[in-house]
Amino acid sequence: MSGGENGGATHAVDEAERREQPAHFAFDEESERRIPDILARYPEAKRASAVIPLLWLVQDQMRRQTGSAWVPKVAMDVVAARLGMAPIRVYEVATFYFMFNTRPIGRYHLQVCGTTPCMLRGSEEVARACRDATGIKAYGETSADGMFTLTEVECLGACVNAPVLQVDLDYYEDLDYESTVRLIESLRRGERPKPGSVTGRQASAPAGERTTLLDVPGE
Repeated sequence: MSGGENGGATHAVDEAERREQPAHFAFDEESERRIPDILARYPEAKRASAVIPLLWLVQDQMRRQTGSAWVPKVAMDVVAARLGMAPIRVYEVATFYFMFNTRPIGRYHLQVCGTTPCMLRGSEEVARACRDATGIKAYGETSADGMFTLTEVECLGACVNAPVLQVDLDYYEDLDYESTVRLIESLRRGERPKPGSVTGRQASAPAGERTTLLDVPGE
C-alpha cells in the first residue's frame, strides 16, 4: 500500500471516529447526585484523584442514556473542568485503563479472558462461540445489529472456574462452546442469566465429587 493510500485509510478512520463523538455532554440528575459523595473522599488539593470514579460515572450515564457504555472525548473535557485538571491528564487516564471504552460499544460487552488458565480450560472455544453466535469476526468488533462487542481481556481473577466470560460487570464461569452460545441467545432475548458458574458449581468448590475429607474418623 502506498503512503497516499494509507493516509486515505487513516483519514477515513479519523472521520468515522469524529462522527461517533457527540458535540455535547452534561452530567444528568442522577450523576450529579453521586458526584458530591465521590468528591468528599478526597482532600480539596487532591481532587484530581477523583478522575477514575468520575469517568466511570460518565460511562454509566452513557449506558443509561444510549445503551452503549463509553466515554466520549467531550465528557473527558467536562470531567477535566469539574476537577480543575488539564484535559490531556484525563485523556491519559481514560486511554490507559481497559475498563473505559473510548468508542461506542454494543449493548452487551463480551470480554473473553485469554490468559493461560482460561486458555488451558477452553477459552478459545468460548471465543469461537461468541463469534459464531454474534457474527463478529474478530476482537474489537461490534455485531451488525449493534448488540454485542467482543474484546479479549487479561486475567479476570476467576481462574479456578475457568474459562470465564465477563458480560458488562457480570462473570459467567465454567463455560464451553454450547453454554456460551446459550448465554448469548438469552442476552439477545433480553434475558440476563444469573452470573456465576453455568454448571452449578458452588462458588469455587471443586468440580465433581469431594476431594478432601470433611470428617476425621474416631472423633
